[in-house]
Amino acid sequence: MRFRFAGLLLIATLVWTFGVAAQKAPPPPKLEPLPEPPAPPPQVAADPELQPQVTIIEQENETVEEFRVNGRLTMIKVTPKHGRPYFLVADRATGAFVRRDSLDSGLRVPLWLLYEF
Repeated sequence: MRFRFAGLLLIATLVWTFGVAAQKAPPPPKLEPLPEPPAPPPQVAADPELQPQVTIIEQENETVEEFRVNGRLTMIKVTPKHGRPYFLVADRATGAFVRRDSLDSGLRVPLWLLYEF
């Protein structure tokens, strides 16, 4: 008796599973197209002083790109012929240039080891 009930339960479960799997999913909802982004304010779009000026200097073994905003040198990107590029970024407080291998902000989230096995 016990085996019959288990067999019937198995068959009923399989029939129910295949019946649910055979049903079609409803069609996805129709999406509306995205609206066009707004135009930038006219004072920003027309003012060339707000755009950075980039000067590219090709040298024998490296390429130097100088980025200026309002005539002030803010960043230098140095790309050697053989190697990875690096950046020299002006420090806000002293104005001295600090080397960075990427433009990562340096923000690090603290990580603690809670459990080890």
